[in-house]
Amino acid sequence: MTKEQPPPRPSEQPKLRDVAKAAGVHAATASRALNPDTRGLVNAETARRVLKVAKALGYRPNPIARSLKTARTRTVGLVIPDLTNPLFPPIVRGIEEVLEAAGYSAWLTNTDDDPRREQTLIDSLRSRQVEGLIVATARLRHPLLESLHRQGVRMVLINRRTQEPDIPSVTADDAVGTALAVKHLAGLGHRRIAHLAGPRHTSTGVIRASAFRHAIRDHGLADDPELTVECAQWTEEEGARAMSGLLERGVECTAVVAGNDLIALGCYDAFSRHGLSCPDDVSVVGFNDMPFLDKLRPPLTTVALPHHDIGVEAARMLLECIEEPERHPRSVLLPVSLAVRGSTASLRGSTGAGATAGKARRPRR
Repeated sequence: MTKEQPPPRPSEQPKLRDVAKAAGVHAATASRALNPDTRGLVNAETARRVLKVAKALGYRPNPIARSLKTARTRTVGLVIPDLTNPLFPPIVRGIEEVLEAAGYSAWLTNTDDDPRREQTLIDSLRSRQVEGLIVATARLRHPLLESLHRQGVRMVLINRRTQEPDIPSVTADDAVGTALAVKHLAGLGHRRIAHLAGPRHTSTGVIRASAFRHAIRDHGLADDPELTVECAQWTEEEGARAMSGLLERGVECTAVVAGNDLIALGCYDAFSRHGLSCPDDVSVVGFNDMPFLDKLRPPLTTVALPHHDIGVEAARMLLECIEEPERHPRSVLLPVSLAVRGSTASLRGSTGAGATAGKARRPRR
């Protein structure tokens, strides 16, 4: 066995050849020992020695140099519409856990739900040779993603779907979640339930709105077109605008199924401005179960999504696409549940938004 050589001076950044020399092996052997994918090709004792020396020297592999040799960067692009939305951090956490365990890392980008910014950021990610994309910004008709798919770009959609059936996706069961919300409110005696729907250009907006109409009919409730209002964005501001519009038009309703939790928070804002109380005057159900909803006053009843599991499954699916490119693409639908809290209550007589909307009310003290 070749005797180990002294390490380079501390002031120098150690290179692969320094590790090889100190471990008494050829540079190619050191390279294989340091790479988890090829470590099995090296004698176990030699690999341990190389790893020990590399740690002692403070050696860090150069991912750029390695990618030039292997045509593999072991990086993934993560495209998020709004990083300030509390829905996404636990999803991202699940993605990162799976990627890290597999030796991958992620480039995280925020599109602000702007198609031009999205195009620019995805172009930038591809210029960095990412091996795949996990995308949360998809619209039902999304020419950019459809074009990338035709070019062979590996990707998985999270919480969204497009009209292109071969693009893999991981979503929660929006239809079942909406049905649970309506069933809960109907069981509390509510007959006129409004729906503040998400944008129609997104799969979640369309599916939840359609599921709401089906659930309303299944329970024999009022199927009044005036009770459904589309929000242009998944934001608190849009929720407040939509709810205020219903109240100001005098549309009678005693409960609301909001397209997501942020839209539901907008309902709280509208109630405050119009002197109404939740749930005494109007019950509200959100969708997503963002963090800290139990800290609101009242705590928000909402459809709970398995955020972490969505991220985990999306990362696993993308790694399958990368490692097994011939495998047929698949999509996954994850189960949901209803988290019942203080924003919903039994209907009390004729009390509701319809009994007060359009009338000046003194704010509650």
